Amino acid sequence: QVQLVESGGGSVQFGGSLRLSCIASGRTISTYAMGWFRQAPGKEREFAAAISWSDRSTYYADSVKGRFTISRDNAKNTVYLQMTSLKPEDTAVYYCAARRLGAGIFTMASVYDYWGQGTQVTVSS
Repeated sequence: QVQLVESGGGSVQFGGSLRLSCIASGRTISTYAMGWFRQAPGKEREFAAAISWSDRSTYYADSVKGRFTISRDNAKNTVYLQMTSLKPEDTAVYYCAARRLGAGIFTMASVYDYWGQGTQVTVSS
């Protein structure tokens, strides 16, 4: 079993930056595919970014491409989401997710096995 805990959320102004962290415990996530999703009020959870375990390839939703960067530090069992040039439409609860079969990039929430509790990001104009 893997437990994921997100941190780093908060309130920022338009154009600001935040770095989210997702610390895993219970097992090493070095061979897990990891992803970040977000859910705004009244909307469905949506994919934001993903990273594979093998070649550390990454993939981003069009809405965050060029502004967000996903990375991982397997030695620390941690995944990060660096967010820059934040916009009000980025306001959401951000969730970290882990998939046991980690070869590849996964954008569908249903294929992930473990989820964190989420961290709130609020961007004001």
